Amino acid sequence: MTQKKVYAIAAGHQPGIYESWPEAEKQVKGFAGARFKGFTDRTEAERWLIDPQYRQATAKNKGRAEPETGPPVHRDGEITIYSDGGCRNNPGPGGYGAIVIVDGREQELSGGFRRTTNNRMELMGCIVALRALPRSDRPIIVHSDSNYVVNGISKGWAKSWRQKGWIKSDRQPALNPDLWGELLDLIDGLDIRFQWVRGHAGHPLNERCDQLAVAASRENDPPEDTGYTGS
Repeated sequence: MTQKKVYAIAAGHQPGIYESWPEAEKQVKGFAGARFKGFTDRTEAERWLIDPQYRQATAKNKGRAEPETGPPVHRDGEITIYSDGGCRNNPGPGGYGAIVIVDGREQELSGGFRRTTNNRMELMGCIVALRALPRSDRPIIVHSDSNYVVNGISKGWAKSWRQKGWIKSDRQPALNPDLWGELLDLIDGLDIRFQWVRGHAGHPLNERCDQLAVAASRENDPPEDTGYTGS
């Protein structure tokens, strides 16, 4: 059984504990620098609200920090992107969802394909969000729950693959060179960083992107993902 979540809003229009995401969303939507987190235990939510540095101690995570599901402190003027993607059966019908936040204004983006993969949709979410931005020198932060995407950029893997003709260190071909190439081109020269966020952990904007992606994957008569070369 799925546990009911509560949402703690530490920084928003009206900070507090909220019993549902629609209620919590009203408090963070349009609020620059909003800080919030989802919990399955109200007591833990209240403790975090008192001290946002608090981490729940469990037998599994005792002695080590648990990644926070709320956004990190943003730099002045920073553009924020949340992105998610996935598909059914992998490969199968897939979709991506993204939210772009500029000066407190949100723009939702989504789309789907007839047959694709999870990783291609994770990449597409970031690509489509960055396509929607005008070129500027403003700092950008991209939140994604995909280690494939975040590590591929932050650790320089994708750049190295391209320099080696899309061959990985194990001498195997790198998958999705078309999307990696476009993403590298889009971020070239930008003040941008990629931030991993734990998926399905109650982060409202990440969960909203997941909802957008799922809905897009279920659209009738979606287009072909022409870059997907699998069977």
